[in-house]
Amino acid sequence: MALHRVDVATALAGWGGFDTVIDARSPSEHALDHLPGAVNWPSLDDDERRLVGTEYAQISAFEARKRGAVLVARNIARHLEREMPGRLRQWRPLVYCWRGGQRSGALALVLSQIGFEVSVLEGGYRAFRRQVLAELETLPAGLQLQMLCGRTGSGKSRLLGAMAGTGAQVLDLEDLAAHRGSVLGALPGQPQPSQKAFETAVWWALRGADTSRSLWVESESRTIGRLRVPEALLTRMRSADCVRLEMPQAARVELLMEDYGHFVLDPSLLCERLQALRELRGAAVVEGWQARVRSGAVAEVVRELLEQHYDPIYERSMARNFAGFGQARVLELADGSPGELARGARSLGQAES
Repeated sequence: MALHRVDVATALAGWGGFDTVIDARSPSEHALDHLPGAVNWPSLDDDERRLVGTEYAQISAFEARKRGAVLVARNIARHLEREMPGRLRQWRPLVYCWRGGQRSGALALVLSQIGFEVSVLEGGYRAFRRQVLAELETLPAGLQLQMLCGRTGSGKSRLLGAMAGTGAQVLDLEDLAAHRGSVLGALPGQPQPSQKAFETAVWWALRGADTSRSLWVESESRTIGRLRVPEALLTRMRSADCVRLEMPQAARVELLMEDYGHFVLDPSLLCERLQALRELRGAAVVEGWQARVRSGAVAEVVRELLEQHYDPIYERSMARNFAGFGQARVLELADGSPGELARGARSLGQAES
């Protein structure tokens, strides 16, 4: 039997040596954020945690611990029944809870008694969260960022994907945020992660980046949907060199009709999202767009949204916020087809080399 307590730095340095990272916190805590790749084996579920907390506050700590011990023992037994078949003696888990205390300690003790080599994260998720925030302040400074800029619908996200396919390093913030970045950018049926989970995902991506190579990122505003881009990363992005994508307007409209096909299938959803533009564009303009959407003229409305809303805002924002935008290299794409994106990706890769 072997039971070790490791701090966050040691755990991250030996990350590849852990076969499973186990989060012993409640399901709601796990859903809010967790260590990368962690699975949830709650020592107490959300209702049980509330029950024990109430007894602790209203009756006594001793009675709460007795009840908690019974519940934790039952839950650990269920986890073992589900997870132990097929586990070899060489299996090495890392276990953590909120502070690295009783919830992770109980599970780790049982696993170590079986004969596994178990590590418990000292300080738990709280210590991990501190590490994430600290490194989000320092990691961006060492990155060789290259910004992909371009008007709405010019294929920035698609080009990032094509570049990743050629082996380029990319950071797709919109993918991590589960949002396309504009007022219409919410993805159907896919809620955004919590701010903490988004920051953990960004941190993990930055931590794994090769600082000797370019890291390509799409130009973003301060927020992506309801999530904030970490401040140090945003500052570094805004000082980086830029490549400006250019695509004919008709091709941009076609690309947007593909990427936002859910609005074509459900015009009422698009009308609902357009409500957010009433203050900027005026009630009469927005109501006119909504009426035309309901009549089936979605492509025409998309074209007008580009001309009257997105393009003017984009030009002002880029000139104000991205220092390298005025000297940006221009990459012209005829359309958003896979072949044209592959050509653009190769062009950028050749220019970099």
